[in-house]
Amino acid sequence: FGLIGERGRELREFLDHELDATLRARSVLVCATSDRSSMERARAAFTATAIAEAFRARGQKVLLLLDSLTRFARAQREIGIASGEPLGRGGLPPSVYTLLPRLVERAGMSENGSITALYTVLIEQDSMNDPVADEVRSLLDGHIVLSRKLAERGHYPAIDVSASISRILSNVTGREHQRANNRLRQLLAAYKQVEMLLRLGEYQAGADPVTDCAVQLNDAINEFLRQDLREPVPLQETLDGLLRLTSRLPE
Repeated sequence: FGLIGERGRELREFLDHELDATLRARSVLVCATSDRSSMERARAAFTATAIAEAFRARGQKVLLLLDSLTRFARAQREIGIASGEPLGRGGLPPSVYTLLPRLVERAGMSENGSITALYTVLIEQDSMNDPVADEVRSLLDGHIVLSRKLAERGHYPAIDVSASISRILSNVTGREHQRANNRLRQLLAAYKQVEMLLRLGEYQAGADPVTDCAVQLNDAINEFLRQDLREPVPLQETLDGLLRLTSRLPE
């Protein structure tokens, strides 16, 4: 774990409540709280990555969780301004755009092992045009977008499936899985197009069978996409549920 710029209270809660004895025995935590210097916060991200690389060199399959690249970028921004760098795109100095790829490109496969890295990015006002988010999106293999609107409705995990994407989906899934994924996205997109009409009570069924199906299945889709934090679901069970759900979409 690389926890960059977190509040001390949140860090203590994470250590006390989220990591049990089994997880602690298999974990390494690198922390630099928000009151630490910008140099220390930026360095912590590289330290966590270096430790993951050391385990990978020993033949391990490592999961690297780094929260967050936004706070890493803010720390580097402070360093850049202090060293006299000009501010460029998005109000960030050039060193931020130089160091982001240097950091994230160190994850991945090697001859001995692998690092699977998950990075969090904080965006303002749910805008995907945030400069850090835009840059990171161009560097990584995919992104999972969390929606404030879904969270406000009590829909957890608050993942906006339509806005999330994997660039390696075809490499790690079969054709049946990919087809079901595409069909679910089709249903979500169709429902989003008529959502306002439904709220106004002006939607008329019968014009498009795909849209009619999306409206009929909306509650079932939302139920399928919800999951309790403490209740893990096997992958095959999730895939079976996805296939059953999308099989109702007309060809």
